Amino acid sequence: MNELIGRVFNFESEVFPNQSALYNKLATQGQSPKALMISCADSRIVPEHIMQADPGDLFVCRNAGNIVPPFSQATGGVTATVEYAVMVLGVREIIVCGHSDCGAMKALTKDGSVDTMPSVAAWLRHASAAQKVARESYTELDHHDLLRAITLENVVAQIAHLRTHPAVAVGIARGEIALHGWYVDIHAGRVLGLDGETGRFVPLREDQPLPVALPHAQRLAADFAALETA
Repeated sequence: MNELIGRVFNFESEVFPNQSALYNKLATQGQSPKALMISCADSRIVPEHIMQADPGDLFVCRNAGNIVPPFSQATGGVTATVEYAVMVLGVREIIVCGHSDCGAMKALTKDGSVDTMPSVAAWLRHASAAQKVARESYTELDHHDLLRAITLENVVAQIAHLRTHPAVAVGIARGEIALHGWYVDIHAGRVLGLDGETGRFVPLREDQPLPVALPHAQRLAADFAALETA
Protein backbone atom coordinates (compact mmCIF):
# COMPACT_ATOMS: atom_id res chain seq x y z
CA MET A 1 0.00 0.00 0.00
CA ASN A 2 2.87 2.38 0.72
CA GLU A 3 4.06 1.93 -2.86
CA LEU A 4 0.60 2.84 -4.18
CA ILE A 5 0.26 5.86 -1.93
CA GLY A 6 3.76 6.93 -2.90
CA ARG A 7 2.65 7.41 -6.48
CA VAL A 8 0.72 10.48 -5.33
CA PHE A 9 4.03 12.25 -4.95
CA ASN A 10 4.91 11.31 -8.51
CA PHE A 11 1.63 12.86 -9.64
CA GLU A 12 2.51 16.09 -7.85
CA SER A 13 6.09 16.22 -9.07
CA GLU A 14 5.88 14.72 -12.59
CA VAL A 15 2.36 14.23 -13.96
CA PHE A 16 0.68 17.48 -12.93
CA PRO A 17 3.48 19.81 -14.07
CA ASN A 18 3.45 18.20 -17.52
CA GLN A 19 -0.33 18.63 -17.82
CA SER A 20 -0.81 21.81 -15.81
CA ALA A 21 -2.43 23.66 -18.72
CA LEU A 22 -5.06 20.92 -19.09
CA TYR A 23 -5.80 20.82 -15.37
CA ASN A 24 -6.01 24.62 -15.24
CA LYS A 25 -8.54 24.59 -18.09
CA LEU A 26 -10.63 21.92 -16.38
CA ALA A 27 -10.49 23.77 -13.06
CA THR A 28 -11.54 27.11 -14.53
CA GLN A 29 -13.91 26.06 -17.32
CA GLY A 30 -15.41 22.91 -15.79
CA GLN A 31 -15.86 19.51 -17.36
CA SER A 32 -17.41 18.53 -20.65
CA PRO A 33 -16.84 14.78 -20.98
CA LYS A 34 -17.34 13.12 -24.33
CA ALA A 35 -18.96 9.97 -22.95
CA LEU A 36 -20.33 8.23 -19.89
CA MET A 37 -18.81 4.81 -19.31
CA ILE A 38 -20.48 2.35 -16.95
CA SER A 39 -17.91 -0.34 -16.23
CA CYS A 40 -17.11 -3.01 -13.69
CA ALA A 41 -15.31 -2.11 -10.47
CA ASP A 42 -12.76 -4.87 -11.17
CA SER A 43 -9.28 -3.47 -10.52
CA ARG A 44 -8.00 -4.89 -13.80
CA ILE A 45 -10.37 -2.73 -15.84
CA VAL A 46 -9.44 0.95 -15.98
CA PRO A 47 -11.72 2.79 -18.43
CA GLU A 48 -9.39 5.75 -18.88
CA HIS A 49 -6.49 3.42 -19.62
CA ILE A 50 -8.47 1.32 -22.12
CA MET A 51 -9.65 4.40 -24.00
CA GLN A 52 -6.37 6.26 -23.57
CA ALA A 53 -8.45 9.14 -22.21
CA ASP A 54 -7.15 12.38 -20.75
CA PRO A 55 -8.63 14.00 -17.64
CA GLY A 56 -11.99 15.49 -18.58
CA ASP A 57 -12.68 13.05 -21.44
CA LEU A 58 -14.77 10.46 -19.58
CA PHE A 59 -17.48 10.50 -16.94
CA VAL A 60 -17.13 7.09 -15.27
CA CYS A 61 -19.47 5.01 -13.13
CA ARG A 62 -18.02 1.75 -11.79
CA ASN A 63 -19.76 -1.02 -9.89
CA ALA A 64 -19.76 -4.79 -9.51
CA GLY A 65 -20.90 -6.28 -12.81
CA ASN A 66 -21.27 -2.97 -14.74
CA ILE A 67 -24.94 -2.98 -13.78
CA VAL A 68 -27.60 -0.36 -14.48
CA PRO A 69 -30.70 -0.97 -12.37
CA PRO A 70 -33.98 -0.26 -14.18
CA PHE A 71 -35.32 3.18 -13.36
CA SER A 72 -37.37 3.46 -10.17
CA GLN A 73 -38.19 6.06 -7.57
CA ALA A 74 -35.63 4.56 -5.21
CA THR A 75 -32.48 6.67 -4.99
CA GLY A 76 -29.39 4.96 -6.39
CA GLY A 77 -25.88 6.01 -7.29
CA VAL A 78 -25.99 4.65 -10.83
CA THR A 79 -29.35 6.31 -11.56
CA ALA A 80 -28.14 9.64 -10.21
CA THR A 81 -24.91 9.40 -12.20
CA VAL A 82 -26.73 8.65 -15.45
CA GLU A 83 -29.20 11.48 -14.87
CA TYR A 84 -26.45 14.00 -14.09
CA ALA A 85 -24.30 12.93 -17.04
CA VAL A 86 -27.16 13.36 -19.49
CA MET A 87 -29.02 16.36 -18.10
CA VAL A 88 -26.14 18.46 -16.74
CA LEU A 89 -23.04 17.39 -18.64
CA GLY A 90 -24.85 16.71 -21.90
CA VAL A 91 -23.10 13.45 -22.77
CA ARG A 92 -24.18 12.01 -26.12
CA GLU A 93 -22.48 8.60 -25.87
CA ILE A 94 -23.10 6.03 -23.12
CA ILE A 95 -20.98 2.89 -22.95
CA VAL A 96 -21.76 -0.19 -20.88
CA CYS A 97 -18.53 -2.14 -20.59
CA GLY A 98 -18.20 -5.73 -19.39
CA HIS A 99 -15.04 -7.85 -19.32
CA SER A 100 -13.66 -11.36 -19.27
CA ASP A 101 -13.19 -13.28 -16.01
CA CYS A 102 -15.73 -11.04 -14.23
CA GLY A 103 -16.27 -12.10 -10.61
CA ALA A 104 -19.83 -10.79 -10.52
CA MET A 105 -20.73 -12.80 -13.61
CA LYS A 106 -18.97 -15.88 -12.18
CA ALA A 107 -21.34 -15.66 -9.22
CA LEU A 108 -24.28 -15.97 -11.61
CA THR A 109 -22.96 -19.29 -12.90
CA LYS A 110 -22.91 -20.87 -9.42
CA ASP A 111 -26.13 -21.13 -7.41
CA GLY A 112 -25.69 -20.07 -3.80
CA SER A 113 -22.25 -18.52 -4.31
CA VAL A 114 -23.28 -15.18 -2.78
CA ASP A 115 -25.74 -16.42 -0.16
CA THR A 116 -23.53 -15.07 2.62
CA MET A 117 -23.42 -11.65 0.97
CA PRO A 118 -27.04 -10.45 0.87
CA SER A 119 -26.19 -7.02 -0.56
CA VAL A 120 -24.22 -8.56 -3.41
CA ALA A 121 -27.00 -11.08 -4.06
CA ALA A 122 -29.59 -8.29 -4.21
CA TRP A 123 -27.42 -6.25 -6.57
CA LEU A 124 -26.85 -9.16 -8.93
CA ARG A 125 -30.58 -9.71 -9.30
CA HIS A 126 -30.38 -6.83 -11.78
CA ALA A 127 -28.52 -9.29 -14.01
CA SER A 128 -31.14 -12.05 -13.73
CA ALA A 129 -32.22 -11.62 -17.35
CA ALA A 130 -28.69 -12.29 -18.59
CA GLN A 131 -28.41 -15.30 -16.31
CA LYS A 132 -31.68 -16.80 -17.58
CA VAL A 133 -30.90 -16.14 -21.24
CA ALA A 134 -27.47 -17.75 -20.91
CA ARG A 135 -28.69 -20.80 -19.02
CA GLU A 136 -31.66 -21.51 -21.29
CA SER A 137 -30.20 -20.51 -24.64
CA TYR A 138 -26.58 -21.69 -24.36
CA THR A 139 -27.20 -25.17 -23.01
CA GLU A 140 -24.16 -26.94 -24.49
CA LEU A 141 -21.39 -24.63 -23.21
CA ASP A 142 -18.69 -25.48 -20.71
CA HIS A 143 -18.16 -23.21 -17.71
CA HIS A 144 -15.66 -20.92 -19.45
CA ASP A 145 -17.87 -20.28 -22.46
CA LEU A 146 -20.99 -19.97 -20.30
CA LEU A 147 -19.26 -17.24 -18.30
CA ARG A 148 -18.47 -15.39 -21.53
CA ALA A 149 -22.07 -15.78 -22.72
CA ILE A 150 -23.50 -14.43 -19.45
CA THR A 151 -21.10 -11.49 -19.52
CA LEU A 152 -22.08 -10.54 -23.07
CA GLU A 153 -25.78 -11.00 -22.41
CA ASN A 154 -25.42 -8.88 -19.27
CA VAL A 155 -24.15 -5.96 -21.35
CA VAL A 156 -27.23 -6.34 -23.55
CA ALA A 157 -29.51 -6.48 -20.49
CA GLN A 158 -27.99 -3.37 -18.90
CA ILE A 159 -28.37 -1.40 -22.13
CA ALA A 160 -32.06 -2.34 -22.04
CA HIS A 161 -32.25 -1.08 -18.44
CA LEU A 162 -30.62 2.19 -19.49
CA ARG A 163 -33.48 2.86 -21.85
CA THR A 164 -35.94 2.86 -18.92
CA HIS A 165 -34.28 5.97 -17.47
CA PRO A 166 -36.33 9.03 -18.47
CA ALA A 167 -33.35 11.28 -19.26
CA VAL A 168 -31.87 8.60 -21.50
CA ALA A 169 -35.21 7.82 -23.14
CA VAL A 170 -35.69 11.48 -24.04
CA GLY A 171 -32.17 11.71 -25.48
CA ILE A 172 -32.69 8.58 -27.56
CA ALA A 173 -36.07 9.78 -28.86
CA ARG A 174 -34.53 13.08 -29.95
CA GLY A 175 -31.57 11.38 -31.59
CA GLU A 176 -29.16 12.98 -29.12
CA ILE A 177 -27.85 9.86 -27.37
CA ALA A 178 -26.19 6.72 -28.72
CA LEU A 179 -25.69 3.56 -26.66
CA HIS A 180 -22.67 1.28 -26.87
CA GLY A 181 -22.01 -2.18 -25.46
CA TRP A 182 -18.39 -3.21 -25.03
CA TYR A 183 -16.58 -6.31 -23.79
CA VAL A 184 -12.92 -6.15 -22.81
CA ASP A 185 -11.03 -9.42 -23.24
CA ILE A 186 -8.29 -9.11 -20.63
CA HIS A 187 -6.46 -12.20 -21.90
CA ALA A 188 -6.33 -11.12 -25.55
CA GLY A 189 -6.06 -7.37 -24.96
CA ARG A 190 -8.90 -6.52 -27.32
CA VAL A 191 -12.30 -4.87 -27.14
CA LEU A 192 -15.52 -6.17 -28.70
CA GLY A 193 -18.47 -3.94 -29.49
CA LEU A 194 -22.16 -4.77 -29.79
CA ASP A 195 -23.50 -4.33 -33.32
CA GLY A 196 -27.13 -3.30 -32.91
CA GLU A 197 -28.06 -4.51 -36.39
CA THR A 198 -26.85 -8.09 -35.95
CA GLY A 199 -27.07 -8.32 -32.15
CA ARG A 200 -23.55 -9.78 -32.07
CA PHE A 201 -20.30 -8.57 -30.54
CA VAL A 202 -17.51 -7.91 -33.03
CA PRO A 203 -13.91 -6.70 -32.55
CA LEU A 204 -13.31 -2.96 -32.66
CA ARG A 205 -10.97 -2.28 -35.57
CA GLU A 206 -9.43 0.99 -36.66
CA ASP A 207 -10.14 0.29 -40.33
CA GLN A 208 -13.76 -0.82 -39.76
CA PRO A 209 -16.91 1.14 -38.85
CA LEU A 210 -17.45 1.33 -35.09
CA PRO A 211 -20.15 -1.15 -34.01
CA VAL A 212 -22.91 0.73 -32.16
CA ALA A 213 -25.67 -0.87 -30.10
CA LEU A 214 -28.09 2.01 -30.71
CA PRO A 215 -26.84 4.82 -32.98
CA HIS A 216 -27.91 8.45 -32.95
CA ALA A 217 -31.28 8.65 -34.72
CA GLN A 218 -34.57 10.31 -33.92
CA ARG A 219 -37.01 7.73 -32.57
CA LEU A 220 -40.39 9.39 -32.07
CA ALA A 221 -43.20 6.82 -32.14
CA ALA A 222 -45.95 9.23 -33.15
CA ASP A 223 -45.84 10.39 -36.76
CA PHE A 224 -48.59 13.00 -36.79
CA ALA A 225 -47.90 14.04 -40.37
CA ALA A 226 -48.62 10.49 -41.53
CA LEU A 227 -51.75 10.30 -39.38
CA GLU A 228 -53.13 13.50 -40.87
CA THR A 229 -52.80 12.15 -44.42
CA ALA A 230 -54.09 8.67 -43.60
